[in-house]
Amino acid sequence: MSLHVDDILNLDIMKNAIVVAGENVVKEKEVQWVSAMEMPVESFVRKNEFVLTTAIGCGHHHEEFEKFVQDIIDSEASALVVALGRHIFEIPKEAIELANKNQFILIEIPWEIRFSEIIEEVMLELNDANYKESRKSEKVQQELLNLILKETELTCIANYLYQHVGYPVIITDQIGTVQAQSEEAPDFLDNWREYAVKGMVPERKSVSLTSHDPMIQKIQTINIEDYCIVQLPVIQVSENTQDYLFVILPSDISLDRFLTPYAVNVLEHAVTTIALWFSRKNAVEEAKSILHDTFIKELINGEFISSDLANSRAEIVGYNLNHPYICIVGSPENLKKLFNQRKIDEKSYQLWLESMIHYIKEEIFYAAQSLQKEVMISYQEDKFLVFLEISLDNKKESMTNFLDLVDRRLRSLLPNVVISWGIGNYNEGVLGFKESYQNAKIALNISRNKKGIGNRVMYENTAIDRVLLNLYQNKEMKEIIMSTVEPLIEYHKLRNLDLIETISTYNHYQGNVSKTAKALFLHRQSLLYRLRKIEELTGLSLVDPDDLFLLDLSIKTWKMGF
Repeated sequence: MSLHVDDILNLDIMKNAIVVAGENVVKEKEVQWVSAMEMPVESFVRKNEFVLTTAIGCGHHHEEFEKFVQDIIDSEASALVVALGRHIFEIPKEAIELANKNQFILIEIPWEIRFSEIIEEVMLELNDANYKESRKSEKVQQELLNLILKETELTCIANYLYQHVGYPVIITDQIGTVQAQSEEAPDFLDNWREYAVKGMVPERKSVSLTSHDPMIQKIQTINIEDYCIVQLPVIQVSENTQDYLFVILPSDISLDRFLTPYAVNVLEHAVTTIALWFSRKNAVEEAKSILHDTFIKELINGEFISSDLANSRAEIVGYNLNHPYICIVGSPENLKKLFNQRKIDEKSYQLWLESMIHYIKEEIFYAAQSLQKEVMISYQEDKFLVFLEISLDNKKESMTNFLDLVDRRLRSLLPNVVISWGIGNYNEGVLGFKESYQNAKIALNISRNKKGIGNRVMYENTAIDRVLLNLYQNKEMKEIIMSTVEPLIEYHKLRNLDLIETISTYNHYQGNVSKTAKALFLHRQSLLYRLRKIEELTGLSLVDPDDLFLLDLSIKTWKMGF
């Protein structure tokens, strides 16, 4: 409970006091200090201070008194009480007008009232208010701890805070994902994930409010739409990581008005309580995540000796292996590039990367959920491993619908992220998971080498590509291939002229010079020059079917193994 100017005016000792300016704000102005002050003011008056003065030295000089009042106003004092009868006999109307203009409280009292008695009475009231505030704060602390002991959901803690601070509350993890929100959360929360992805929340710049209070120094503010968002870090001592508590203020509510001593105490107890809640949750989640990742790793390594053992382990982590699954391997191609474009401190890359992985996994899960399919997801060795339940009657359609939905969701949330996908085959039995994973890895490599990044390839459509890949892995064949292709590679490095692309396009158009020149945006004579240079470098004739076949096979095989 705070002390206001109106409370002081109701004291017996102030019964003869007269409010000559600012009467409309006496119930709003908070009082935290009381003092007697004469000229000069300088920096001796604190914010929310109830100031007593005799106006000695400026009583007969209206300009000096008016300047004195202005200095008190500038110090953000609660009110100025002037003792009349010795140095000043009436408050100048100019000073009254100045006070009213600034919504400042100006009070006059008879000379006979001793300042020491006023200070004593006000201090008693302040001490009583502080005691009640402390008791109230202790009660909040105890109730919050009881919520933790009862293993209450985080939403209940958010609602409790909402009731005590008076404004909606959001609690997020360290990457800004909402873990709980109170009642009456504003509409803009629908876009919260987008704000988190863009790095707008949480605010990671180390700019805090100017205050001697260590709690207030931790506070940062973010302006989004028509709201001022108060952000507080929740520090977990065990991991030294941060989650966040946000209070959503309407833009017309000043931060000073919100940050009362009581509100600050509630927030301080709240971050401690939330830290305890997250520490317990994270311990459980970390153990659960390790179990999930370990289980999927054992599946793709073929470590289960029987289906019964695999099924029992799957049941522990919440999976059902009785459905038919196909493995999909996804490689995010440009996360580091996207991070560098944001021009963020390099030290925060790991945290940013974790947030991106989290969001992508979330979109994969929601896509499977939308299609009413079971899914197992892990992120290992810089790749997403996904086992998706499929319909055996239309495997291709199941995979296409799923990845189309994933791509649409990612384009909406993370429009610049590029992911290459490799899709395995369906294989029966517990060892089928390993085979499907191996298929998906091969398909991914073929997708990236043949089509470039950001594409998807199904293993069942890679028969020719796998033949070429096996050829490249044969030592004798690799020597033949490289001896054919290397002269073209070296010429490209030396002259910056891509003869490999030239001959590939020439073969695509079945030796039609006009179509090839048009596709490459070349003059016919320029193309013929390049074709002669290819014959010269490789020692092969483009009119000899066997030579042309060897050249085409070598280039295609080289591309697969490159």
